Amino acid sequence: MTDFLTLNNDVRIPTLGLGVFQSPPDETTAAVEAAVGAGYRHIDTAAGYGNEREVGEGIRRSGLDRSDVFIETKVWVSDYGHDETLHAFEKSATKLGVDQIDLLILHQPMPQHFERTVAAYQALEALLADGRVRAIGVSNFMPHHLEALRAETDVVPAVNQVELHPYFTQSEVQRADAALGTLTQAWSPIGGITFYPGWGEGRKNVLDDDTIGRIAVAHDKSPAQVMLRWHLQQGRSVIPKSTNLDRIRQNIDVFDFDLTEGELVDIDALDRGVRGGPDPDEVDPSTWDLEIPEA
Repeated sequence: MTDFLTLNNDVRIPTLGLGVFQSPPDETTAAVEAAVGAGYRHIDTAAGYGNEREVGEGIRRSGLDRSDVFIETKVWVSDYGHDETLHAFEKSATKLGVDQIDLLILHQPMPQHFERTVAAYQALEALLADGRVRAIGVSNFMPHHLEALRAETDVVPAVNQVELHPYFTQSEVQRADAALGTLTQAWSPIGGITFYPGWGEGRKNVLDDDTIGRIAVAHDKSPAQVMLRWHLQQGRSVIPKSTNLDRIRQNIDVFDFDLTEGELVDIDALDRGVRGGPDPDEVDPSTWDLEIPEA
């Protein structure tokens, strides 16, 4: 039901995973269990989402071996710093109920306190060397953040997870990632971040775009499926989120058709260059009053 990509350290990652951003904890376990049953083998969560424990429970309820499901999570900025990030791993691993995390990434670049970001990434490097994580990476890093990080660390990020959809394609970030050998992973791959609290209100939903709709009709697919296929054919990892069983199943049903070169070009041309979520250079996430509990 899924394809794989190979990260820059030879770890294989399923191209399409289930995201659980804003998934209520009381709905997350069932969503994860249903997703694994539908064929998903990659679940993306974060300490800051408050549902790592429920993700772990959903995977266990699926009945699959731990090694059959790729688990990705993120360190929140309140746990940045070398020792703090080592402890953040312990908190996440305990909540997930695992000894090893497949992919552990930093949630924000936090340029206002970048020395803490560097120290946090150096802790990820230590966790990688110890085998407690299989791959490490970053999220929401722009090219200048990547350059600054590379100047003070040794391991090239395996993944950079960023907002990316037809209305916001982040071509400069994609080029910077490609130059490093870093996989670009799309959050909000179908543009749902249009409704991110505090950002994007009043903007047109990508799901309603006429070009996307036309291509969807031509392939007898949904607009969401067309956008996911667009990402996959261009070599990106995608993590659509949903707790709705029908949409969970629909979002992974994207491996039985191909978009034409012309259709890919038409979708690329929809880019508006406008974020739906926060600009990592303009917000200081350390002020967001989010602390990660021990349990």
